[in-house]
Order: sequence, then C-alpha cells, then structure tokens
Amino acid sequence: MQSLIDFFRNKDGSPIRDLGLLLFVFGLSFFHFLGRLPLLETDEGRYMEIPREMLERGDFITPTLNYVKYFEKPPLHYWFNALSIKLFGLTEFAGRFSGALWGVLGITLAYYLGRKLFGRREGLYGALILGTSAGYLIQSRTNITDTTLTICMTASLAFFVIAIRSQEKNKSLHYYLFYAFAALAVLAKGLIGIVLPGAVIFCYLLITRRWSLLKEMRLPTGILVFLLVAAPWFVMVSQRNPEFARFFFIHEHFERFLTKVHNRYKPFWFYVPVLLGCMLPWSFFIPSAFINAWKERKTTGADARLFLALWVIVIFVFFSKSNSKLIPYILPIYLPLAILIGGTFVSAMEKGFRPLKANVIVASIALTLAGLSAIMYPLVAAKPQIAMQGGIIIGLCLLGLGLPALVTSWKGQTAALFCSLTIFSYSFGLFAPPVIYAKIAQRKSSRELALIVREKAGKDAVVATFEYEQGLPFYSQRRVVVVGGRGELEFGSNQGDQSAWFIGLDQFADLWNSSRPVFALVQQRELVVLEKLLSTPIKELGRQGRRILITNH
Repeated sequence: MQSLIDFFRNKDGSPIRDLGLLLFVFGLSFFHFLGRLPLLETDEGRYMEIPREMLERGDFITPTLNYVKYFEKPPLHYWFNALSIKLFGLTEFAGRFSGALWGVLGITLAYYLGRKLFGRREGLYGALILGTSAGYLIQSRTNITDTTLTICMTASLAFFVIAIRSQEKNKSLHYYLFYAFAALAVLAKGLIGIVLPGAVIFCYLLITRRWSLLKEMRLPTGILVFLLVAAPWFVMVSQRNPEFARFFFIHEHFERFLTKVHNRYKPFWFYVPVLLGCMLPWSFFIPSAFINAWKERKTTGADARLFLALWVIVIFVFFSKSNSKLIPYILPIYLPLAILIGGTFVSAMEKGFRPLKANVIVASIALTLAGLSAIMYPLVAAKPQIAMQGGIIIGLCLLGLGLPALVTSWKGQTAALFCSLTIFSYSFGLFAPPVIYAKIAQRKSSRELALIVREKAGKDAVVATFEYEQGLPFYSQRRVVVVGGRGELEFGSNQGDQSAWFIGLDQFADLWNSSRPVFALVQQRELVVLEKLLSTPIKELGRQGRRILITNH
C-alpha cells in the first residue's frame, strides 16, 4: 500500500509508463464482458441497425433506420460502428466497442491535458478520477452517440487550451487539432460540436480580455481544415436528399433546444443529481474543486483552471436551459471536472488536508449509508430490480468507499484517501455494471424474441411491431412493419411510398386475418385490444419483460 501511495505522491514519472498503466487498468474495466448482454432499448438497437443497413446497402452517405431515411444524427458514430461490425461481426461487442475505446482514450487525454497544463500528478489524478467515475464508465460501455461526441469535443477544447499557453512550442499543431476535432464533433452530433466549444472560448476571451488570441488562432487556415473535415458529408447528403437541410438544422437543432417537441423536457435542476450520481464518489469534491480554483486564481496555471471551470459551467448551463434533456448530454464536462478535482487533491497533499475534510466526512457518511441500503434493498423491496448477490456486491463496494474515507479523514492522509477511493471505485466499476445491466437487459431488450422471429419467420412472412422496437430489425435482420405510432420514424415514413410498412390497427387486423404468416411484437395492453379485434386465433411464442411475441401461423 505504501509503495502505491508513493507512486501517487511522485511529481515526476515516465509518461509512457503512466499511459501504459492507464491503458492496461482501464482497458480491463471498460472492455470486460462488453458483449455479454443483449443490446438495450432504445439507443443500442438503433445505433447498430443503422450501420448494419449501411453495410447491406453499400451507402454510407444517407443513413436509414428500418430502411427509411433517418437524419436525426450525422454519420460519424455509424461509421465507427460499421467498422466494428466488419471487424467483429454482428455482435453486441461490436456495438459497444467504439464507445469503450473512446472512453479509454478519454482517460489518456485527461492525463495528457492535466500533465501539460499542471504536472504529472494532476494528469494522473484526473485520469484516475475520470476512469473511476461510475457514470463515465457505464455510458462509455453503452452504444450511444454521446461518447463519440464527447471525446471529439473534449479533444477539441483540450488542444485549444494547450495551444494558447505562452510556453507552448507546437502551437500550430494544437490549433489545427482543435479545428479538426471540432469538425469531427460536428460529424458526431451536429452544430453542437462547434457551438459549445465556441461558447466556452468566447466566455474565456471575454473574461480574460485576451482578444489577441484571435490573431494567433490560425483562423483562415483553421477554418479551411474544419471545412475539409466536416463539409463533404453535409454537401453529399444534401445533394442526394434535398429534404435533409430543413429537417436536420431546423427540427433537430433549433426546435430541439427551444421547444418540447422531442418530449424530453426536464426541470432546470435536472442535471444536478445526474452529475452527483454519475461522478460518484468524486462528485462530493466538486465544490472543493471550484473553491480551490478560485483560491489559486493568482498562481501559476490560473488561466488554465479558469478555462476548465468555464468549460464545465458553460456546457452545464447550456443543457440545463435546453428543453431537451437526457442523462448523457453532459458527458463533455466530466474530463475538465476530473482534472480540477485532481488538482484539489494535489493542493491538499501539499498545503494540508483541512480544505477536504468536510467533503470527506459527507462522502463517507453518504457512501456508507448507500452501501447498507444496497445490501438491504433486495430484502425489503417488493419487486427488487437487482438480485441479492448484486445488492451485496454493490453494497460492499460502496462500503469500501465510505469507511476508508472516514478513517483517512481522521488522520488527514490525502494520498491514502485518494488511493482508497480509487481502488474501491475501480472495484465498483469492475463488478457493479454487469450486475446492474443484467436486470436492465430483462426489461429493455427484445433479443430473445427477435431471434425466434429470425428462426421461424420465412421470407413471405410479415414481421410487425407496435411502436417501433429498435432491436427487432437488427436481431431479425429484416425490415419490419410498424403499426400505429411511428415515433422517430415519422420523417422517414413520409419520404416516398411507405404505406405498406406503416399501417394502422385496422390494416393490421386485415393482414392478420389473411392467409399470410404474421409475427408481431406487442405489449400486454395491446394484446388485450387485439384479442377483441382479431378473428384468427392468437398464438403466443414467447415473453420477455413487457414484450410478447405472437403469431397467426
């Protein structure tokens, strides 16, 4: 233990050794059992079906979902998933591979940025904090576009803050990397990829009055680099699909932010508990991180700390003000927060434990109570969402975080505190996600039922779903008929004649009562309605969570 503490205390150290250690340690936690569980609804099925259709059609410009045009996101995430499918096949591992890879690369980027700006310990601590934050790990192991956006946007801002340092020798390289990764962020999720970095940079220039940076930012050539990376796909997709621009830029950007059209409205404070939960156990030290940054505003590195703080605040406030909120949207703030928190531990190590003591006491009490609650939860809950074994594993990990924190707070040992929090956070990340995912998979996956369809439904059979089920076309590897609500397929269903693939209840009844074999994925409430409507008997083939597979054959 002492040698590990000395490792954390050491100001100097080989960056190659540190990076190798980070890649090994987090490569294990981010990739273990990655393909063990089925794709979860709704995102994971969608973001595997789109690249599967790209590969099948040989068209990487116009994304389709269930074989209708789908323009809600640009294609970068789909391209990486298509490459993963080519490498690993149509597997769950392939679907999650790029996200996990981005997650590990984000940890190495945190080390690089922290070391460049402040020193070896800040970089190492920031990387360890990021990699052991529960939400960052879980979301990196999930097939979502936000991981791709996060790393591209984070890299863009990281290279910018490195480039503006007066002592930086490779300014041009870092500026051009800033423009290139901003372009990739746009290809990952649209205009947000340049709007948010631009807002952070503008606020920084406004506060510091370093307007002279505009002259050294290589704007003409940098904009050219940005356009060379980002523009080709937008030009090609617009040429092939004249309807693209209006839907993508107006509906998916301005209406998403300004209105409740996507039914994702949450209150302004929504991201406060999200951030506290997703950065456990390190979220308890967020107040100290900002206080420390303020106290050291006149010391070396003050400008860099200000930039990191603005990075967090601007993005957090932007999404808090938005009328469309989802948990992964604030992923881009985890890396700068991790570095700021890491700097707080370094400062406490050098100047004394006292600024951290109150945070540690609160953290230890909260984590200990959470651990005891996790152990008791399967015993007292009427319908527990985790099994007894899972509750014990999660509870022991949380107790392992809380109790050592309480002990080290009495002794004022900063390095020992950081070491114990890192070890038990890593253990939580290693053992808890499979337990949590297993129960979720029972409710949020249609794999088993879709594989029945794939086995039993012939080429002439109709496969239908009530409310679009994202995983059904992927696992059955065929187009499905959508009955009733079209959801996010509304736009694509209105392009060309799609009447045979998007039908109402009466049309479904006619199809069911015909001689053609029909397989349908429904829920209990829909089954009750169908039993009264259909004259041909309903045969149930299987159930999974709330889903029921039925056939007339």
